[in-house]
Amino acid sequence: MNYLLVGLGNIGPEYADTRHNIGFMIADEMAKKAGSSFTNLRLAYYSELSHKGHKIYLIKPTTYMNLSGKAVNFWMQELKIPIKNLLVIVDDLALPFGTLRIKPKGSAAGHNGLKSIEGVLGGIDYCRLRFGISDNFAKGRQVDYVLSGFDDDEQPELPALLDRSVEMIYSFISAGAELAMTRYNK
Repeated sequence: MNYLLVGLGNIGPEYADTRHNIGFMIADEMAKKAGSSFTNLRLAYYSELSHKGHKIYLIKPTTYMNLSGKAVNFWMQELKIPIKNLLVIVDDLALPFGTLRIKPKGSAAGHNGLKSIEGVLGGIDYCRLRFGISDNFAKGRQVDYVLSGFDDDEQPELPALLDRSVEMIYSFISAGAELAMTRYNK
């Protein structure tokens, strides 16, 4: 079976390693572990890997967060990926830092990348890996917060969280969303 994994983020050095780019960071980690690299193709940085007989297409949209759906739609059509084989990797303000959750569907909860994907897919029935970035920002400072880097006390935890995220993605691919949720969503 074929899968499309989408790490959400923004292109450009000013966005690298920010909370909002955790999707890119997880995608990078996954490609690195598989010995794969990204090529700049239509609407996305693109990479291919395989896992236990499954073909995995990994993209990082180059459309900027607010138009992520455009890249997702293009690559789903291009690769003929059914919606059940789509996994979107996203930062989540509603979860404490380091909390990881696989969700089979759900609202965009104000996330512009997810809103864009919902718009092109016509619904919320697609899987996502939510990476908790916490919500430690002053009123009206949400944009500054998500576009800032991880705090000094969060940095040391990132490598293990990236590893666990990759592990959860492989579990989603080999066992499906329900089993991955049971195994990892604690």
